[in-house]
Amino acid sequence: MDERSYSGMAFLGDPLIPSPVTIVVRDGIIAKIEDESNVPSRWICPAFFNAHTHLADTVAMDITCTGDLESLVTPPHGLKHRILAESSPELLTIAMRSSVTSMIQGGTAGFADFREGGAAGVSILQNACRDLPCRPVILGREGGEAVSDGAGISSARDISSYAEVVSRMKRDGRLVAFHAGEKDSSDIDAALACEPDLLIHGTHAAPHQIRAIADAGIPVVICPRSNFLLGVTCSADHPPVREMLEQGVRVLIGTDNAMFVQPDIMQEISFAHTVYRIPPAELLGSATAGLEAAGVNHSIREGNPANFNILDISDSNLQFSHDPVASVVKRSPVDRICARVFYIESKLIEQPLGGGPHV
Repeated sequence: MDERSYSGMAFLGDPLIPSPVTIVVRDGIIAKIEDESNVPSRWICPAFFNAHTHLADTVAMDITCTGDLESLVTPPHGLKHRILAESSPELLTIAMRSSVTSMIQGGTAGFADFREGGAAGVSILQNACRDLPCRPVILGREGGEAVSDGAGISSARDISSYAEVVSRMKRDGRLVAFHAGEKDSSDIDAALACEPDLLIHGTHAAPHQIRAIADAGIPVVICPRSNFLLGVTCSADHPPVREMLEQGVRVLIGTDNAMFVQPDIMQEISFAHTVYRIPPAELLGSATAGLEAAGVNHSIREGNPANFNILDISDSNLQFSHDPVASVVKRSPVDRICARVFYIESKLIEQPLGGGPHV
């Protein structure tokens, strides 16, 4: 039996509350959380889960481009799709692996990716993630749905066969995720009618649609930086995050297209807090919850797999923080991560950085 202990101010519960504890991990599972009166100057934060990515777009990172949402990213003729079609499998593998590595370094232990290119495209991402301590949830397209975790469907108005795809996924017990409400609200109702596991964006969701989403218990992934960069919003009114939270919608966080936005969750939540004034504990909870529909849960609680980051604040101005959760959200202290403890595919992977954790 492999047993390890980690002491510090851990972010526990929902909403996340810092508590001085020792976390005992046995064979990758959190066996005990013991209260302490005195702990090292370390924060223990649940690992991040990036709930929406397009990592193949790494090959087009910061390419000079202009145009609207349709000309840039809408299938099948958007700029990104043309670039992907022209990129070799070898280049795509290297590019996606580099972005996954970057996410791991930033404390992300899992992500959900919309993967173009059919079954071959899914295989490329699987190869890119091989032996990396990160759990990919791959949502395929163009036939890749059948060999992945499920379907990543573009707007219902873009894909004429979406109903047939949804039917197959439900029959096979796979996930269904839709882009919906990014450009306007007209494609949200069609997506809701399919009873998906996940909606992406909801940028222009109307009040009655928010109520329907909440009643159906469907999580919504917001991607604030991408929305602003692609020009589908220019204010804190869209996406209507506060209304979603008030109605009880489970909000998750994604970084969207690597073509435009670095897949860095700390940057994403810092931006979201600044623009939308979401309470830090709710925002950090959204970024670390995992994806229940895929069986991924990053909460630090007994019985859960160990997936958390340890931040050493001993020689940092963060030691003066009166609200550690707010400081993680507002200040993006990725440089303070001294160790990552990720339990991926029945294997505990501890990656110390610098001095490493107290074990």
